[in-house]
Amino acid sequence: MSFFKDRNCYLKNYNLSLMDKIRLFSWPFLALICLVVFIGLMLLYSAGNGNWDPWASKQFLRFLMSLGILFFISLTNLRLWMKYAYVIYAMALILLVGVEFFGHVGMGAQRWLNLGFVKVQPSEVMKIALVLALARYFHGASLDEVRSIRFMIPPLMLMGMPVALILLQPDLGTALMLVFASVALFFLVGVQIWKFVVVGVGGLISIPVLWMCLHDYQKQRVLTFLNPESDPRGAGYHIMQSKITLGSGGVFGKGFMEGTQSRLNFLPEKQTDFIFTVLSEEFGLVGSLFLLFLYGVIIAYGFIIGLRCNNFFGKLLAFGLTINFALYVFINMGMVMGLMPVVGVPLPLVSYGGTAMLTLFFGFGLIECVNINREMVIGRRGSIDDE
Repeated sequence: MSFFKDRNCYLKNYNLSLMDKIRLFSWPFLALICLVVFIGLMLLYSAGNGNWDPWASKQFLRFLMSLGILFFISLTNLRLWMKYAYVIYAMALILLVGVEFFGHVGMGAQRWLNLGFVKVQPSEVMKIALVLALARYFHGASLDEVRSIRFMIPPLMLMGMPVALILLQPDLGTALMLVFASVALFFLVGVQIWKFVVVGVGGLISIPVLWMCLHDYQKQRVLTFLNPESDPRGAGYHIMQSKITLGSGGVFGKGFMEGTQSRLNFLPEKQTDFIFTVLSEEFGLVGSLFLLFLYGVIIAYGFIIGLRCNNFFGKLLAFGLTINFALYVFINMGMVMGLMPVVGVPLPLVSYGGTAMLTLFFGFGLIECVNINREMVIGRRGSIDDE
């Protein structure tokens, strides 16, 4: 499968007024995003035992800040993001290197940079930066080039360097997200299936080596995933309590703020990684399916925006960011249901967390930017500043 179409042209003068951009803005897309955020605020209020503090109030302020970022990014010129894609990637990579030397340690991992007024998680920034860099690289490529092994070395390096740095933190969940998002883009631009098969077989063969490279707590997470009942009061406690909470809500749930598992603190990390279980206990299967439906519509919107875009850079950017968002949902849902090991991936727009919220809205702003500039034509070979 490939989207190499209509790319043998040069940049067309395409400048929109502010009113044109506001008119082309996808307000239903934003409304869906805000609805999911408000569900998250409601759950954080409940997790705080009916108090805005300590989580809901801070999350609301982050939402307002993120909303401003989304509007600002969406009204920019798409050409700028293509022009500075590699610069943004390089800055994100420098931040990741900085984590190794000056990183702040929290919850047993060194993943944050303390800037004094705020703590930043560079691995979250890299999720956006990597998609930008890969979209920029593949925009100027022909299908024959993509099928060349030599041509694929630079994008593999673009993916490999941040993945290696993130694994050192260690953060297996984010590293896997970068790999999966990159592989999805490789597939979209036309990399042959047999290459994925070869890499997959190589990965299976190297599992014993990779197992030896894992930290002890990561090995324990995998073993706990395979048999959580082996240590019900230790490593298996999280996932067992998560399953109990998921099932205790039944079809319609126990009611808002009536969840016993969360209110009596049986459920660890209820405000972050396991907040979906709070929703399931209080609103049951119906509430859970409603949130999944909203996620599905947001993902569909992102793909539709990508399909409607006339330039290949915008297509890849919208697809890559939407896939990244979908991975958040898929991995977190699989984690709390016991279908995947616990890897610390938050539920997007719902879990408590600052950097994840900001980067998600930054990504949504880029998707809106693609939507607004969908008629822009960007040449395959010419300089992006040419007209």
